[in-house]
Amino acid sequence: MIGFARNVALGVSAAMLASCMTPAMAAEEPVHAPAAIAPASEHGMQTAIFAGGCFWGVEAVFSHVKGVKSAISGYHGGTKANADYRTVSAGGTRHAEVVKITYDPSVVRYDELLRIYFSVVADPTLLNRQGPDRGPQYRSAIVPTSRHQAKIARGYIAQLEKAGLWDRPIVTRLERLQTFYPAETYHQDFALKNPRHGYIVRWDAPKVRNLQAMYPDDYRARFVTG
Repeated sequence: MIGFARNVALGVSAAMLASCMTPAMAAEEPVHAPAAIAPASEHGMQTAIFAGGCFWGVEAVFSHVKGVKSAISGYHGGTKANADYRTVSAGGTRHAEVVKITYDPSVVRYDELLRIYFSVVADPTLLNRQGPDRGPQYRSAIVPTSRHQAKIARGYIAQLEKAGLWDRPIVTRLERLQTFYPAETYHQDFALKNPRHGYIVRWDAPKVRNLQAMYPDDYRARFVTG
């Protein structure tokens, strides 16, 4: 997310906006991941946490998924003392940019969220980077919030490894659940509020279009906020 100091609409200083880049590259190609062999079995509202590069795009995709009630950008993996955008963007705090999702499993199961994640959100073969962003804060990671989610995630990653969908090995890791720290207000619902932002146009809007094209039954036109 480096180099968008001109976005004065956010009303924050350029120093605070030091992470999402907009180089002249094309967005990654989506991969049609298979349905999980072992589907999740959950009841009642659930939460899930995903890290997949800049949290704007992760949030944008899941905010358009039916059954998702909220998607909140934030930081995970480090301490409260330095869970702020300026510090996390420097790459030395152990945090990852993540999105915490609240969802209704009677509409969308955890394994279906995983399928969407691996299909259109993140490239699981990239270590400590996604798209144009570099650093451990942009790592690809799944943070199970229950033992059941951990079991489903491990099984699905093993299924994907056997499927051989990518030329390189999967480096996405499961991380232990720690405290989630919401990101600053100006990061929340960023794609909705800034649809013409260069980073959103180049990197994140294509992910949402891929969601709509590949998973029309899961796609919701309305962007759920909060």
